Amino acid sequence: MGYDPITTATQREQLDAMLSKHAVVLPDLDRRTLIQDVVDRKEALVAGCGALATWLPTESTGRSPKDTYIVRHDASADTIDWDSPNNIPLEPETFDMLFADALETLWGKERVYITNRVVGADSSYALPVRTITDRALTALFTETMFRPMPEDIASSCFADREFVLLALPFDKLDASRYQGRLRKLPGGRTSNMAVVADLDRRVGIVYGSAYAGSCKKLIFTVMNYMLPGEGILPLHCSANEGPDGDCALLLGLSGTGKTTLSADPRRALLGDDEHGWSPNGTANFEYGCYAKLINLREDKEPEIYNAVFHEADYRVHGAIIEDAMMYPQGFFDLDDGRITENSRASYPLRFLNNIKPSSVSGHPKTILFLTADANGVLPPVAKLTREEAMLWFLMGYTSKLAGTETGITDPVSTFSRFFAEPFMPRNPDVYATMLGEYMDRYGANVYLVNTGWSGGPFGVGARMDISLTREIVQAALSGALEDVEYVEDPIFHVMVPKTCPNVPSEVLWPKNTWEDKNAYDERAKKLASDFAKHFDKAYGDKGIDPAVEAACPGK
Repeated sequence: MGYDPITTATQREQLDAMLSKHAVVLPDLDRRTLIQDVVDRKEALVAGCGALATWLPTESTGRSPKDTYIVRHDASADTIDWDSPNNIPLEPETFDMLFADALETLWGKERVYITNRVVGADSSYALPVRTITDRALTALFTETMFRPMPEDIASSCFADREFVLLALPFDKLDASRYQGRLRKLPGGRTSNMAVVADLDRRVGIVYGSAYAGSCKKLIFTVMNYMLPGEGILPLHCSANEGPDGDCALLLGLSGTGKTTLSADPRRALLGDDEHGWSPNGTANFEYGCYAKLINLREDKEPEIYNAVFHEADYRVHGAIIEDAMMYPQGFFDLDDGRITENSRASYPLRFLNNIKPSSVSGHPKTILFLTADANGVLPPVAKLTREEAMLWFLMGYTSKLAGTETGITDPVSTFSRFFAEPFMPRNPDVYATMLGEYMDRYGANVYLVNTGWSGGPFGVGARMDISLTREIVQAALSGALEDVEYVEDPIFHVMVPKTCPNVPSEVLWPKNTWEDKNAYDERAKKLASDFAKHFDKAYGDKGIDPAVEAACPGK
């Protein structure tokens, strides 16, 4: 018998009615039972170490940004920056169709798993998230990545604003029903997958994307939208705490060294990816980590490697390994990227040794913006004023190396607002202004740290020695850079220290490391021009404070 929807009810009422009649609903199974279900249902194989290995369809080896939507409601439309390329609007009527299809599909499943978790280690703003899925592996992922329901959840500002996530990772939509509503693919076909957040009705749908990161990043987007409304700044960053309780935040795009530099044996890790900064201090959103595995080395990243590949009974281990090359004997070749360069592992934070179990800390004393400038023109470290910090936060700059396989080695400037452009839906002035206000209120120092090239661009110079970068980070965290003399960089408008403990002074000023000084000037001016052009395109009509705009290179 088919599912008979109650068309006059709200979506939550329809969902609850369907679940109340379903033959097998499994709410909040313990981790051991979920792992056993994953294995029994052949959703993953047990690797030699006891982790769970799974491989996904080609279209699910990563996020699908062009199939990721936000429902556009008239009442809230002006709170979202629809000019941002990742904020793709979806009509409420289309979402209603997706929701109805999801309910009917769930009704036809042999069993349904439910997890009731929260996002946010600070219970004053922990967001309850109820995930409904037909896959034990998806339920295990949410059990790993989202946090247990705290006893004092009633004190949360979101206590009565639960978010519901429906996940059907391996089902596909009837594309013929969604012509003109969902993305048109090359050749004229309509996409049969959708990842959608309805921020007003607090319902999300992951339909047809088996990449676990689709669930994680949908909820991250939800938090990034909801928290500013409560006066809390969401940040895509890692966070750690020193022995004296001093908190540090590290923000940076892929390849900038965020994971490496935040894994400091002298400091306890709060989390590696998503945090909130509130009047209470800093708090991790998550309960686990979702780490990239490509080229992972035990000697370079021993903590992550051990968390994923330590040997244990699979019912105790249960780390989820996505799309890594595994041989029949049960071991992995992490250098083999033929399946995807985006192989991943999801594991509980507690699998790491040096963590702070509560995942909360005080206000950050130091914030590091990491960039890997392959042009070789940014200083290894610079201290940012309030306006400069807001500007570099807006820009989220790093550079990528394009076309090296064909001999084209010119770096490509990459800008991702707030170091997380796809997941920051609100108007940009909201996040930038909050950062400036929190810096003023709580006295955080912000430093720009270039982990990229020195002595010339990629192909000419060399990547900054990681040992020197660690000395720079240590100097920033210890306060050793607070009292040194600074000189302003005339092109990039940042303050460069004349000295830094254990770092040669000539390295601190990048032009000194170039043999061809004229080539440095040309390359620096070109990068500054890239900044100015991007600012005008992304923020020219967004009401950004003129003092922040004045801090933009090239302006």
